[in-house]
Amino acid sequence: MSTRSKKKKSGWKWFFIIFSVIVALLIGGAVYWGVGVYGELEKFQKSPDESRFPTQAPDKIVEIPKWEGKERVNVLLLGGDARDAAEGEPARSDSMLVASIDPVTKTAHLFSVLRDTYGDIEGYRKGKINSAITLGGPPLAMKTVGNLLGLDIQYFIYTDFEGFKSLVDTIDGVWFEVEKDMRYRDNADGNRYDIDLKKGYQLLDGDKALQYVRFRHDALSDYTRTERQRNFLTAVAKKLQSTWNIIRMKEILESVSPYIETNMSVSDMLKLGQLGVNLNMGGTAQIPPMELVKEERVNGSDVITIRSEDALLGYVQEVLSKDESQPEPEQSASPDGESGGNAGSSGSSTN
Repeated sequence: MSTRSKKKKSGWKWFFIIFSVIVALLIGGAVYWGVGVYGELEKFQKSPDESRFPTQAPDKIVEIPKWEGKERVNVLLLGGDARDAAEGEPARSDSMLVASIDPVTKTAHLFSVLRDTYGDIEGYRKGKINSAITLGGPPLAMKTVGNLLGLDIQYFIYTDFEGFKSLVDTIDGVWFEVEKDMRYRDNADGNRYDIDLKKGYQLLDGDKALQYVRFRHDALSDYTRTERQRNFLTAVAKKLQSTWNIIRMKEILESVSPYIETNMSVSDMLKLGQLGVNLNMGGTAQIPPMELVKEERVNGSDVITIRSEDALLGYVQEVLSKDESQPEPEQSASPDGESGGNAGSSGSSTN
């Protein structure tokens, strides 16, 4: 198996885990008030002694923008596989998502960022953006991804994949439509991560959900996988919004807290949680989108370069300007029987 294949096999895990965790924070954690919930939320912010990330040298510290509560807030969701990392060193962020929330419109957008995207890492030479966390911890990862998207990122959440099964099993699984039979034998790790799913609507427990978000054996591999994962995350978000899961939030948070690290204080979580109750999912998108992707080989490594950085920044703003949770406006019929729209409205969206 090639080095690239070995790296790819660990990337699938994190998209589901980290977004599920942030949804638990935004929607449930701060809504169900109680001493127990508050105590579990406090455990998410680790002390320097507990943190998996080393303290940065003074000349390498990256300033993190503050959220005042009224402007758009952006959260970087990071997942890393620490199995191959040296002892005491953080793993590369094999998966990265940005949850972008507008507190005025109560709308959230989710961007999945391809981990092999090649870009500038402040204070270092250009490289794959998933290496930023190993160079400067979450603050540098936030800065790197934020520059890529043209967004100020105020918060991060980092987790490892053991939180995945725990969360899905704690919420009693997720009903989901598996669009086709999925089978794959992974001889690494003693076939621990073999995939064997049948097509159809079914209840996915932690193990089966892991298989679903892992599967990448499609014609477009990682590209179709990230789309599949975003769809699955939407189903998880809806289930976490149920009254029953809000009531059980202490139990849910307790199941995942050992695996999570964040720079959010409990007061930050409370503010975000209040937003989360009525939050609409405005849309999801892959970064960079397919039309801006260019695959190249740099210094012996396969990377994803961006055809136009300005076009990428424009694309992000275009996605943020739309709300897929709202119905499309009805078009009136013209006298000749054809449907009409607003004059001057032309162009199609890219999402």
